Parts: sequence; structure tokens; C-alpha cells
Amino acid sequence: MSDFTEAVQEAPETAAHAVARPRGRVRWLICALLFAAVVLSYIDRLVLGVLKPQLTALYGWTNTGYGDVTGYFQVFYGIGFLLFGWLIDRLGPKLGYLLAMGSWTVGHFAQTLVTSTTGFVVARIPLAFGEAGTYPSALAAASQWFPKRERALAIGIFNAGANVGAIVTPLLVGFLVAGLALDWRWAFLVTGLFNLVWLFAWWRFYHRPGEHPRLSAEERGWIEAEPAVDSGRAGFLTVLRRREAWAYMAGRFLIDPVWWTFLFWLPDFFNKQYGYDLKSFGPPLVAIYILADFGAIAGGWYSSHLLRRGVETGRARKRAMFACALFALPVMFAAQASGIWWAVLAIGLACAAHQGFSTNLFALPGDLFPRYAQGTLIGLGGFAGAVGGFIASKSLGLLLDTVGSYGPFFVACGVAYLVALLVFHGLNPRYRAVNLSG
Repeated sequence: MSDFTEAVQEAPETAAHAVARPRGRVRWLICALLFAAVVLSYIDRLVLGVLKPQLTALYGWTNTGYGDVTGYFQVFYGIGFLLFGWLIDRLGPKLGYLLAMGSWTVGHFAQTLVTSTTGFVVARIPLAFGEAGTYPSALAAASQWFPKRERALAIGIFNAGANVGAIVTPLLVGFLVAGLALDWRWAFLVTGLFNLVWLFAWWRFYHRPGEHPRLSAEERGWIEAEPAVDSGRAGFLTVLRRREAWAYMAGRFLIDPVWWTFLFWLPDFFNKQYGYDLKSFGPPLVAIYILADFGAIAGGWYSSHLLRRGVETGRARKRAMFACALFALPVMFAAQASGIWWAVLAIGLACAAHQGFSTNLFALPGDLFPRYAQGTLIGLGGFAGAVGGFIASKSLGLLLDTVGSYGPFFVACGVAYLVALLVFHGLNPRYRAVNLSG
């Protein structure tokens, strides 16, 4: 890499300081739409997990069968990540998000037509493909609309939508199925209708910064103060030649399984361990994901705070990731907790740690790679995370049917983040911008 190329690629941090922070808020309205999309994606994927104890009783599901439902969802989610990562680089986030949510809405409604675990595996294929486009589209939009100094905070905000979705789902599903005594299928029908409203809002409001009719010149100048390489193409092999790409993929492979299994299995854990059901496990789940929301925003704020103080980008991201990894350690003892609220505290801290850690991990593509390659890298990372999630989900289902204990799973969750950070740093010690043309 030439000195000139290095200077151009490192310029964004200094360029952003040269432009005064604007008063415009269009970019934060875009962030709000991204937040809402993540909320909806998590509601749609979690309805089944909340209903799992009831559907198990109704249709005689086994833990291994439910492990197949969640595991194969992640397989197709990972394949979809590869597809959407490639598509977003070519179509952009506006059309990409429309295709993604359109696909997952079809799959979400299709779940009302089946009752067996095999049927849910098939019905959730378009759901998995579509939801795989959530983060490639959102991260590409954040890269377009936010300079590096604000990007981790913006990612943290919309990433917190995952936790809001996880909070809303048990409350909403409990109200519909247990409170109103509706058939379980209404949980899928009602939540799917929200997607149609969002699709219309996204179609009308989202544009690139240079084309947005409501964007002031002042705010556009703030967004575009960082030079960006928007032209070019980068295939999978080009991206995979870079150690920085493998650092991102390894991080996703190691930490995504923790989050996925929490999402899909926590209602079952509370049911088996403490006897909680659809009417009662809402408050513990709400408490856990409120903590996770705090972690998502705090993790993004902390690295952005360090950047404003002049800390180098890579050091700021890794310091935030290390702090988060420490907060995950108490979850190793969650299965031995003497009461449900001690377990909730340990799991909530781990979920907060995950969200803060992943917020900074998700910033790597925008920090180090040119925009035309970011979707491809995000797709590869999502695929790696889905592979890890598939292995974890299948293993947990078999573990519960044979050993009957969540203990080994929680121990693995506790150490996953320190291991991920060590691997991440080993593969990407310098955290410097990537030149894919060299």
C-alpha cells in the first residue's frame, strides 16, 4: 500500500473534525427506521420461541426437533447472508431492505399453515433468507449516512432494536394468546402486519444522502466530509484474502451462537428450570433485554467517546470489546443460580456484553473496507455466525435430550467473548484500512 493511499484512507477521522456538527436530524430519522426494522425482525423470529412450550405440549415436539427448527433456520440465514451481502453491494440498502423484509414477511405468515417441527423448518426458509438481509442493509445504510465518529453509536442504537424486539415479543404474544385466549396463529398474523407499515415508510423516506430532498446542505456536508471509495467491485475471494476479513468472520463465528441460543431457548430454560410459562416468563425476558439494550448503546457510546478523545480507532474498538467480554463471565454460573432473578441478572449481563461487543465488531467493515466491499464482508461474517449458531443449536438440543442440563452451554457462553477478542486481535492487530486494489 502506497503512502498516498494510506493517507487517503486514514483521512476520514481528521476530515470529520474539520466540519462542525450540524443541526439537521435526517440521518437520525434514518437511524430510527433502521431501529424499527431490527425490532420487527426480532419480533418475527422470536414468536416461535415464545410459543415453544405451548406448541411442544400441543404437538409433542422434542428438544432435538426444536433444535432442528432453530438450527436449519440459521443454515438458511447464513446462506441468505451471503446472498444479501452480495446484493447490497450492487443494489444498495433501499432496494435491499425492501427485498429482505418482503421475503421474511412471506415466511412469517407461512408459519400459520404448519404444526410439525418439519413444517416449521420449511415455512421458515423465506423468513431466514429475508432476515439475513437485515444487518447488511442496515450497516450499508449506516455507512452511507454516518461518518466514522458517529457510526458506532448509530449501529448501537439500531442494534438495540434486537433487544426491544425481544422485550416486546413475549409481552405481545402473551397478551394475544394467554390474555385474549386467541389461537397461537394470531401471534404470527398480528406481528406480520407491522412489517407492511414499515415497508411503505422505508420506500417513501429512504434515499442516499446526495439525493434526499429533506437533507440540509449543512448536514450533507457533515455526512460527506469523509472521502469514500464508492466505485469498484470486490468478490468473495478478494475479500477473503484479507486477514481483517477473517478477524470479522471469526468474531461472528464465536459470539453469534451465544445470542442465537439465548433468543430461541431462554423461554424453554425458564420453563424447565423454574416452571415459568407463557403467562409468567415475560418479566424475566423483559429484564434481560432491557440490560441488553443498555449494553448495545453503551458499547457504541464508549468507543465513540474514546474516538472523540483522540484514541486510535482500533484501540477504541478493542477496549470496548474487552470491557464487554468481562461482563459476560458471570453467565457461566447461571444454571446453578439459586433463584430465577439471579439467573436473570447473569444472563442479562451476558446479553448486554454481547450487544456491546457486537456493536464494535459490526463497525469493522465500515471502518476498514471500501463501501463497495462492505456488504460482501458482512455477508461472509453473517454466514460464519450462522454456521456457529447451527452447531450450537443442534448441540444444545442433543445435550438437553441426553444430559438434561444447560450448565455446559452457559460455561461456553461465559468464555466466548474473551476467546473471540483474542482471535480477533491475533488476526487484526493493527486495525488499519484495507486496500483491495493492491
